[in-house]
Amino acid sequence: MDRSQRYGMVIRLRPDRREEYLRLHAAVWPSVERMLLEANIRNFTIFLHDDLLFGYYEYIGDDHAADQARIAADPETQRWLALTDPCQESLAEPGSGNRWAPMREIWHLTGRPTPGQPGESAFPS
Repeated sequence: MDRSQRYGMVIRLRPDRREEYLRLHAAVWPSVERMLLEANIRNFTIFLHDDLLFGYYEYIGDDHAADQARIAADPETQRWLALTDPCQESLAEPGSGNRWAPMREIWHLTGRPTPGQPGESAFPS
């Protein structure tokens, strides 16, 4: 059974800091990646559309809040965020404590279609 939880989030990328942000993410520090993995984060992906960044990850742990606090307390992650945060403009609700605005999942496709069922041809072998 897959016990992962999916998280989506959005933030604005400051146009004047776009190239800096892209350069930083072309070579994310291994220590930051390691901390995310140790905190049960998997498949973390950031997408860019115009000046919006969309983040997605899967969480496989048992205490998301504790793992998020662990990430926030990590000195290397703090150094990383000191470089990336100025490149972003939060869209989160003021006072929420979030920089990235959480997104509500409205649909998710799991598995593959059953042979002979509608949609079978949508997934070529």
